[in-house]
Amino acid sequence: MTPGFTFLAGISLLVLFGWYFATTRPRLKRILGTTLTVSLVAFCLTTLYPPDKTIRLGLDLQGGTSFLIRLSPEGERSISPDTLDQAVEVIRKRIDQFGVSEPVITPQGADRILVQIPGLAPEQIETARQQLAQVAKLEFRLVHPENDRLIAQIKEGTELVPAGYRIETQTEISEERETREELLVKVRPDLLGDRVRKAFSTYDEQGWGVALQLDREGANLFGQLTEAHVGKRFAIVLDGRVQSAPVIREPIYGGHASITGDFTEEQVRNLASVLENPLQTPVIVEEERSVSATLGSDSIRSGVYAGLVGLALSFFFIIIYYRFAGLVASIALILNLVLLFGAMAMFNFVLTLPGIAGIILTIGMAVDANVLIYERLREELASDKPLNVALNAAYDRAFSAIFDSNVTTLITALILFWKATGPVKGFAVTLTIGIVASMFSALLVTRNCFNWAIASGVLKRVRMSNLIKATNFDFLGKRRLSMGISALVILVSVVVFGVRGEKNFGIDFKGGDLLVLEAQKKVDEGDVRAALKQIDLEESVVQTEKSSGKEFLTIRSAPGTSNRIEKLLDEKFPEAKFRVEQSDKVGKLVGDELARNSLIALALGIIGIFIYVTARFEFAFAVAAIIALLHDVVLTIGAFALFGRELSLIIVGAVLTIAGYSINDTIVVFDRIREGMRKTNGASLQSIMNRAINETLGRTILTGGTTLLSTLALYFLGGPVLHDFAFTILVGILVGTYSSIFVASPFVLWWSRWRAKRRELQPETALAVR
Repeated sequence: MTPGFTFLAGISLLVLFGWYFATTRPRLKRILGTTLTVSLVAFCLTTLYPPDKTIRLGLDLQGGTSFLIRLSPEGERSISPDTLDQAVEVIRKRIDQFGVSEPVITPQGADRILVQIPGLAPEQIETARQQLAQVAKLEFRLVHPENDRLIAQIKEGTELVPAGYRIETQTEISEERETREELLVKVRPDLLGDRVRKAFSTYDEQGWGVALQLDREGANLFGQLTEAHVGKRFAIVLDGRVQSAPVIREPIYGGHASITGDFTEEQVRNLASVLENPLQTPVIVEEERSVSATLGSDSIRSGVYAGLVGLALSFFFIIIYYRFAGLVASIALILNLVLLFGAMAMFNFVLTLPGIAGIILTIGMAVDANVLIYERLREELASDKPLNVALNAAYDRAFSAIFDSNVTTLITALILFWKATGPVKGFAVTLTIGIVASMFSALLVTRNCFNWAIASGVLKRVRMSNLIKATNFDFLGKRRLSMGISALVILVSVVVFGVRGEKNFGIDFKGGDLLVLEAQKKVDEGDVRAALKQIDLEESVVQTEKSSGKEFLTIRSAPGTSNRIEKLLDEKFPEAKFRVEQSDKVGKLVGDELARNSLIALALGIIGIFIYVTARFEFAFAVAAIIALLHDVVLTIGAFALFGRELSLIIVGAVLTIAGYSINDTIVVFDRIREGMRKTNGASLQSIMNRAINETLGRTILTGGTTLLSTLALYFLGGPVLHDFAFTILVGILVGTYSSIFVASPFVLWWSRWRAKRRELQPETALAVR
């Protein structure tokens, strides 16, 4: 699909979208809505063909190895953006020798480079690690004074390569063409690159050039070299490849030189970066992660299976409960998934294993908007309104809750996308796209389906099950008890977390090695621990996990020990025939940064949500929402500690998702409270809030139930990698539902009474709802 076609299609869809919301003519609105939906779905389907070439898979799904390396400059050297880009190109040339397809080599921050190599064989991993950590070699070699004549004669076979020289090829790639020149350069270097102190691009009346500064010894050598070879060429060679071969025009003293010629800006910047030799200083492999293709395919299979089961359960539930309306919601949910995958293919996003989890979670959360609309529709029909009037009122009244709850969840998803790395970024991508797609499908697609059904006479009445009858519980009357229970559970969570200490954190945060092995013959965990004791690694965590009918041995150990462990187990248990399915090595520095970035992400999410809720509701509601959010995060992490689990990078994504889900549920309750406060009719604030909680109780149970169905499928069928992720979401759903009723709402009531007491007002007038 060409960029021009994509641009025109996008503009057309935007025009249709604006026209749809601008028109007030019912028939035209139905036609525009249908045209927009069909066009958008068709456009997404074209991006998904052929399916095996549209969705990019992360290394955790296709198998491969990723390295996070850091350039470690010494002395006065610094890593500039140009230097980092040149280091990327040096590494790319080294990786090309492995013959892998589509390696990903990208800068990360100011001094790091992420290298992802799909399909790397286990025996190549060590070689790749050595190639990446190898110091680059920059050299200056004189070119033979009769280069052109000798090269021509050597090609004709009338001359041999002179002693002490060898033939090298200089390749220059420009926008117009690629040129190659063969050069006879000295075998022994005349000057080494470690004498270069600084190199930078310049521009004057002669055009673009490169300024070069050498240290004292390098200046002396360079002066002697240029004085003796004026008019001759010298080659700048990096890792055995000629980068440039300028002519020595005059003797150069003092250590300051200028390389000029017919250069473009890009060429001089590249040459300056080469001369600064970005890989001359030590290169540190700070993180290494490896997943076998077998484990990746198992992850795809288990993730897709969990997704299909979760989707089927959601369909079954909403169709049984809402009947025709449930069928419409199911159609919208299918379109939601088409839009999600189409957007991923269109923007070339990478699908990771946590990304599959994001899709599964989206399935459960996408039902929420439909439940909000249908429960509103039930209320409107109960007041004896005609179906079309009740339907329009239901969509209009549910819009604010749907919009606010999804925007607050979107805030956490976007912050996670900004701060996350690797597979977790894939989760943020699918969650973000899923939220936007679910709003489109729920607010436009389902409404359009209903309007066509009513206009054609197919739909004359809507029937729904009503298992959750109207309630009148005094929830806020139990606020002291509920707040006491929350305080106690928070205290227990903090104590348990504090007692476990570093045991709470996996290798992503504290650094270390993770080794996942598949054995042909079962090996007892106790025997493995006994073997590790022989090499003083008895503190390592040894566990057995099952996935897709296979049993894996997982070992978490100190940094830099996995290779020793692998060798030891092969010697001690040769009959097991261990095969490495996953290997992670995370340095302490990376772990510290991940922990810091996770806290920053959570803090930014809280600030963003606080600002939005304050703008849409009132300060008291914003503070209550944040308190409920922190309550849910603390209890979820506490449950993790209580069950002896370890926090990892993926769990950070799950915790931030819980924050979004918690706010989502809280906003729905707050929206109904705000609505009730606008028409108080003399009722007390406590009764208004109780009525709002009771009115949304059915929606809370139904939404929580459908999300639980999808998450349970992920928990039982998603495999060990997503087991902890699903556990986190399960706990978060339960505590999030609890906190929106028993934590957030009581705080708003307390705040209003405290403020009213200070100002001698009625509690309901102490809050200025918008």
